[in-house]
Amino acid sequence: MLDAVVVGAGPNGLAAAVTLARAGLSVEVLEAGDAVGGAAATRELTEPGFLHDVGSAVHPLAVASPFFRRFGLTDRTPFTTPEASYAHPLDGERAAIAWRDVRRTADELGDPSWRRLLAPLAGRSSALAETLLTPLVPYPRHPFVAAGFAGSVAAVRAGLAPLSPEGRALLAGVLAHAVVPQPSLAAAGAGLVLAAFAHSGGWPVPRGGSQSIVDTLVADLVAHGGVITTGARVRSLADLPSARVHFFDTSAPDLLRIGGDALDDRYARALSRVRAGGAASKVDFALSAPVPWRDPRIGHATTVHVGGSADEIAAGEADVASGRHPASPYVLVAQPSLVDETRAPAGKQTLWTYTHVPNGSTRDMTEPIVAQIERFAPGFRDTIIASVATTATGIGRWNPSMPGGDIASGGISIAGVLARPRLSTRPWAAAPGMYLCGAAAAPGPGVHGMGGYSAAVLALREVFGIAEPSLAP
Repeated sequence: MLDAVVVGAGPNGLAAAVTLARAGLSVEVLEAGDAVGGAAATRELTEPGFLHDVGSAVHPLAVASPFFRRFGLTDRTPFTTPEASYAHPLDGERAAIAWRDVRRTADELGDPSWRRLLAPLAGRSSALAETLLTPLVPYPRHPFVAAGFAGSVAAVRAGLAPLSPEGRALLAGVLAHAVVPQPSLAAAGAGLVLAAFAHSGGWPVPRGGSQSIVDTLVADLVAHGGVITTGARVRSLADLPSARVHFFDTSAPDLLRIGGDALDDRYARALSRVRAGGAASKVDFALSAPVPWRDPRIGHATTVHVGGSADEIAAGEADVASGRHPASPYVLVAQPSLVDETRAPAGKQTLWTYTHVPNGSTRDMTEPIVAQIERFAPGFRDTIIASVATTATGIGRWNPSMPGGDIASGGISIAGVLARPRLSTRPWAAAPGMYLCGAAAAPGPGVHGMGGYSAAVLALREVFGIAEPSLAP
């Protein structure tokens, strides 16, 4: 009998497996696909030599995560952190730029309110990461930091931060990562975290693609005796090898289906209440040249939020929440080959984009995305060598943890963050010997590994009586 079986080889599943293997347990990871990585995989999707991140592309949470800090990720995997964390093109010639230096950002915006809002959060970014990526029940890790953050979230939600139109647009672009209506507490909470990291550790990209993070986890797991089996689809508990504990890096509906009557009744009810959120539709491009942004300073940022003014972005996100495709979509753009020459052939560029659509959408969003980028980068269309579109339903088929294209594996809300999937000091414990460890469990979506790590530490304590192991290289 194995000590532990992990279902799903995404970042959280691998984080759980690494933690368990480091504690000396026998571990097998079962992955339904033909390769590991989940939302952190990298593939040639368009043309030979163009490396595209199939899921997440830019990783502020990875460098801020307590798990990856203990694991020494940045010592094992090379990252490049651009001078500008993200950019936001505006109608006209000029863009708003979120530089790593919060003072420079505020000065260029001509907006001292930007500094007043974000400098305190950026200055406490490590404590903020520890607070928000670990359970908030029964109390947060850093209560004063949590209180200050909650005050900032409330101020943004209530419109009490007197930002300029350029500052409002820059903030709206990062708030839109949550795929929820604006203004809302959920959008403000998710966006302010990312904005704070933008002015502290930055928004780095891993050299060679997000797969580099996965490969580092896999190498550590194998070095400590772990085994990975691909092409192993788990439909019920009968498909699982015998083990003392089982971990599920899956969506809530999948765990409900797999676990069945073996699940704790209250946990099963909590899983049944999880509702899918808004979705993403993705288009990857192979380009003959960099995107010809009107404002060349955008070339300093590997992340670009394309969507116009704050009001325009809010209108588009409201459309998505109402089940409509926006006439003017918000487009999240990553241009990693500007800082990583391994992503594309010499002189060429790899471009990663997605836009928000209603859950389950089957619409190819290539033309709306091209048109929106062309609005701020005339001539973009002429640089396109090839493109590959993945609809929201296609994302769900590729990664069942993202049903209908829901990249957060469950709608984002304040209640959903505190109770993901239920309010508990043990939100990963689904039944004796069974743990939910993916984005559907606390602390939620993102390549941070904390769901898997926290679930594994809980199981080590409860089932094996083993203390948390060292994760250092």
